[in-house]
Amino acid sequence: MKVMIAEDEPLSREELEYLLRQAEDVELCPSARNGKELLRLQKEHQPQLIFLDIEMPELNGVEAVRQLAEASAPPLIIFTTAYEQYAVEAFGLRALDYLLKPVDEERLFESLQRARQRLQESAPPKTPISNILLEEGDKLIVVKPERIYYAEKEERRVVIYCDRGRFETRLTMQELQDKLSGHPFVRCHRSFLVNLDYVDEIEPWQNGTYNIILKGIGGTKLPVSRSAAKNVLQRLNG
Repeated sequence: MKVMIAEDEPLSREELEYLLRQAEDVELCPSARNGKELLRLQKEHQPQLIFLDIEMPELNGVEAVRQLAEASAPPLIIFTTAYEQYAVEAFGLRALDYLLKPVDEERLFESLQRARQRLQESAPPKTPISNILLEEGDKLIVVKPERIYYAEKEERRVVIYCDRGRFETRLTMQELQDKLSGHPFVRCHRSFLVNLDYVDEIEPWQNGTYNIILKGIGGTKLPVSRSAAKNVLQRLNG
């Protein structure tokens, strides 16, 4: 997901850049410091999502969005501002979301998840894969997606747990999630991808989070983050 920041305050811009680098699937484009620079950089880099400050010099965020809307493939817009009174106008411009400064990390990742879902909805459907190859020493093991229980990010590597054991993969969590699209997998936490067919129970935990209890593998528990909870519950209920 190609993301651009348009923000004239250096500290706010650096903080947002830092938070966005924590998301594996985000490719940061050069940031803009005013509305005119944003229009130029948008044409050059074609971001899919822009985090846009409303109060900027030369051309404010609202006017910039009106001009961006004329592009052949307009980017998704998430407004960032210190002023609540712009919310109505922002959503009138069909903004995807509206974040108040200082931006809360959990709230930011909720917005990113909205963007992922919107981009997935607009993308052409993929044919689900039938197999995935996992490395075991000098061998390649063929595993069907439906036999994978879950995947976990452990430090800098991703580990897949299936009925044949535990396998490390060179894929990032986002690459694995994309590869398994079309199968009942959901990102329940930044570090976990779970096969919903193996979910036995959901138990409330704390501060809007949950635990998933898996069936058939010793009652393994996986965390469900607050930002992912709604999506997980909807998928399980649908």
